Amino acid sequence: MSDNDNPYDASRIEVLEGLEAVRKRPGMYVGSTSQRGLHQIVFDVAERAVNEVLAGRASAVEVTITSDGGVRVADDGPGVPVEAAGDTGGPGLEALLTRMHPGVAEPGGRHAVAMSLFGIGPCVTNALSSRLTAEVRRDGVHWVQEYARGVALAPPTSAGPTTRSGTTIAFWPDTDIFETTECSFAVLAERFRELAFLNRDLDISLTDERPPGRSRSVRYRFPGGARDFLAFLNAQAGASVHPDIIGFEREDPRIAGTVEVALRWHGSPEERLQGYANSEPTPHGGTHMAGFRDGVAAAVNAHVRERRLLAEAAPDLSVDQIGDGLTAVVSVKLDRPEFSGSTRGVLDGAAVRTSIADAVREHLGTWLESHPEQASAIVGRIIQGARQD
Repeated sequence: MSDNDNPYDASRIEVLEGLEAVRKRPGMYVGSTSQRGLHQIVFDVAERAVNEVLAGRASAVEVTITSDGGVRVADDGPGVPVEAAGDTGGPGLEALLTRMHPGVAEPGGRHAVAMSLFGIGPCVTNALSSRLTAEVRRDGVHWVQEYARGVALAPPTSAGPTTRSGTTIAFWPDTDIFETTECSFAVLAERFRELAFLNRDLDISLTDERPPGRSRSVRYRFPGGARDFLAFLNAQAGASVHPDIIGFEREDPRIAGTVEVALRWHGSPEERLQGYANSEPTPHGGTHMAGFRDGVAAAVNAHVRERRLLAEAAPDLSVDQIGDGLTAVVSVKLDRPEFSGSTRGVLDGAAVRTSIADAVREHLGTWLESHPEQASAIVGRIIQGARQD
């Protein structure tokens, strides 16, 4: 077939801009048009509110699944700047809801969470909603603006004075886009609970108003951080080998960030390790998890050798043998995280592995030394398991 039979030139290229592109190819921006994508547009709005709390500008986030199928996300921060009021302190309300902002929510700082897939922000939610209402209470004025499928119906208008502050965004997912518009309370609750465990300053609630007469609500705030997370995981793992949770948090300039670790051995042979980078799950591991394993193995083997609990000629206990029954949470927060691939499922960076290995080896080694009875129970179980291999 010749080029003349199938001509292709610039006239055949369709250029999609802004929110038109989002509606045309929604899966590119929220992953899919299934329930997974539906939950993603909730996270795209919740991200901004959560980061207001983590930055100290707000005290709490309230997420509500309304009785008519909408979702409302509210915070009590200072309120998004409103262009109509002459505000210039950052992206204004209309820019936030209508313009693509690559990099605004990019996972590049340890003090923020990234919940959107590509750092574009709430404009994706606006584009994929049949209607959206934004309310801003800022500098004594209550502003309201409404949208339909990403298009403003009118400029922001004043709804009168107010003594409160904050931003509330309510939206109704578009049935023309999504296969279902029924959010799962359990899925949203799991992610918000996880965020609260990983960010001890976060106070977030989720309410479901859909069941007639049976509204349900949960609130998450965990001052204990990773220790609280581990206690939650251990409650599902059976009896523990030792009563105390081993945990620490450390800042390391070598990685321009912090590491928080909590661990405990339990009776089940299953190893349960959960890793996070800047509050995002890393289901495929990475250098932080490799460093954790290195550090645990080094600390346990040093303790065993010092007390001559193995024959001198016997090989060191392996990482897998030491990991039997171990439950752990490993959370790193980095100013400049490096990931392998675009999905951010695997953390990279050789310095991260070294930093975490050193921290775990030092802290766990000290803990084993200062808790001889619990250390004996842990090491005894590991050695017994190794002899049965």
